[in-house]
Amino acid sequence: MTKLKYLMACLLVGVSWSAVDAQVVAAKTNILSDVFLNPSLGLEVGVAPKWTVELTGQLNAWTLSDGKRWKHWLAQPEVRYWFCQKFFGHFVGAHLLGGQYNVGGIKGLKHDFLGLQLSRLGEERFQGWYAGAGLAYGYTWIINRHWSFEAEIGVGYVYRRYDVYPCAHCGTKKESGVSRNYVGPTKAALNLIYVF
Repeated sequence: MTKLKYLMACLLVGVSWSAVDAQVVAAKTNILSDVFLNPSLGLEVGVAPKWTVELTGQLNAWTLSDGKRWKHWLAQPEVRYWFCQKFFGHFVGAHLLGGQYNVGGIKGLKHDFLGLQLSRLGEERFQGWYAGAGLAYGYTWIINRHWSFEAEIGVGYVYRRYDVYPCAHCGTKKESGVSRNYVGPTKAALNLIYVF
């Protein structure tokens, strides 16, 4: 955890130093994650005429009713190449991602999806961490001088390691150190952007 915080701080410092050349910075929020009570904030900096670097984070620290758990945090750095000019039009990106989660007590999910054991969330709680990487494609529309809108989708690989508990509030482990591999969507964003 401390190493991840140190790595994120180094990335932010590096992005800040490289911003001297670019003179363009954008702040953004992913409306999709915000709607699902996962507030997000991102910072993107131009580092060359067609290149930008972005760091996005999400945090869900809410306590839900009826014993449900849906807590997590996510950090997702990304480097982007823009086909026309930065902050406008088509782009491709490569991203890393990592975080921790504590999810359970969510009833009504009957089917598993892309290797995620969603049907078990009604009776069990999963607590662990994840890390991965992926590739993305997106497009940005300019609304006016400062505001833009962006759509992005990404796919990749994620490694998860977690413990399983018999209920949302129980402290006795059923399973310990379970690991899973996941290949599929790693990013979906509809970003509202403010360019400085």
